[in-house]
Amino acid sequence: MASTGASESEAVAVAAAIEQFLVDTSPAPAAEGPAFSPWARAALEEGIAARQVSGYAWGRAPRG
Repeated sequence: MASTGASESEAVAVAAAIEQFLVDTSPAPAAEGPAFSPWARAALEEGIAARQVSGYAWGRAPRG
């Protein structure tokens, strides 16, 4: 009876071709992002701005 499946070497060649295709077509790794998320940065900026407008932010400035 004749075998209709691929030989072991053919199967290995197909698997290697698929691996090479995945390596060649995968996207480049993402560049390192900012140290803070955009949400954290906005929160810090808002906190600093609130303190500059009103010295009473967080209750630490003396009331004058």
